[in-house]
Amino acid sequence: MPYANVNDQRLYYEDTGGRGPVIVFSHGLLLDGTMFSPQVAAFRDRYRCITWDERGHGKTATDVLPAFSYYDSANDLAALLSYLDVDSAILVGVSQGAFLGMRCALTHPERVRALVLIATQAGTDEPATLAGYRALLEAWIAGGLPEDIAVTIEFILFGPDWPGATAWKEKWRAMNEANLRSAFAALAHRDDISDRIPAIRVPTLVIHGDVDAAIPLARAQAMKAAIPGAEMIVAAGGHSVNMTNPGPVNAALDDFLDRHQLTS
Repeated sequence: MPYANVNDQRLYYEDTGGRGPVIVFSHGLLLDGTMFSPQVAAFRDRYRCITWDERGHGKTATDVLPAFSYYDSANDLAALLSYLDVDSAILVGVSQGAFLGMRCALTHPERVRALVLIATQAGTDEPATLAGYRALLEAWIAGGLPEDIAVTIEFILFGPDWPGATAWKEKWRAMNEANLRSAFAALAHRDDISDRIPAIRVPTLVIHGDVDAAIPLARAQAMKAAIPGAEMIVAAGGHSVNMTNPGPVNAALDDFLDRHQLTS
């Protein structure tokens, strides 16, 4: 299996090796690179599509995971690009994948051709929201992910009754405490970059689900307004809208890449 040994990490990645421009897909919290299967299937014939598992997730998960920040994850992404001999790429991120994508654009701007920010925000979560997440985390760890907790997380990430949720629940039950705690700490302790994102100067597309239960639409709209020239579409769906309703997401991404001449 392909791994990149960078930044004292062993990052799992998948690379289609296509001959077109490079798109790197960064996943959300509690997910992994396979969440972008609908996008890779749609774009692999025209783009080199790279997915990867971030710290604490998927095949990158470890038995022990020290505390980290999304700046560390942004550095991981930049180092992965170097490892793969990619000078710059189009970054597509969902939720925490977009948290690290924006930070990569701020700290490694030479690496970023364009940004696609799905289901995300520049700010931080409300204290009540974080308290709810902490309660879910502690109940998960104490009870080995009881079904009622799994259903709550399923609703936050996918919305109700999405048929693909069962497979993700099985993956969640395999996650260990060290990875869970460090991953949630990175989420809870991230900084507010609302006053920094006006420095982003690459073509940017914001995509948000109209019934996102994790991040209010207004947060995404404020982020879009702060990034010069950013565009936005609202698609029917929840937080992981690229999985649960990939059609309009893929169409918006295709149109964005074409109009900004990011096809070569």
